[in-house]
Amino acid sequence: MAAEVRIDSFLWAVRIFKSRSLASDACKKGRITINGNVVKPARIVVVGDIIGVRKAPVTYSFRVLQTARNRMGAKLVPDYILNVTSQEELEVLEMQKLSGFIDRAKGEGRPTKKDRRSLDEWHGMNDSFFTDDEDFFADDFDLEEIS
Repeated sequence: MAAEVRIDSFLWAVRIFKSRSLASDACKKGRITINGNVVKPARIVVVGDIIGVRKAPVTYSFRVLQTARNRMGAKLVPDYILNVTSQEELEVLEMQKLSGFIDRAKGEGRPTKKDRRSLDEWHGMNDSFFTDDEDFFADDFDLEEIS
């Protein structure tokens, strides 16, 4: 007979959350479901359960293959859970990654260099503003006087 394991402990053990308290908080906020029902942190996990984990913008789904009480290495996780997340949910995640800076919430921080370059490219700005003419500064400076 398999040992009884709480959902918050199980989610931590299979590395879905970094700490048990984060898993517990997610349960309390209604972000964790088992077989479609919102659960409390003390709910016992059984082999065959489908666990839903809502991490914006996607709700991941996992089938429990075995229960585990202790945290394990990442290579062992596929022996305990199977990712059964629908393709539509994964496409939403991919679209979120591709949208990048466009969906940045106001006040979330300054754009990165990559964001700025993407914006410049989108606006049609490029380095053609600057000239490569070698004589550009020749009229402003007498190079022989400086030496």
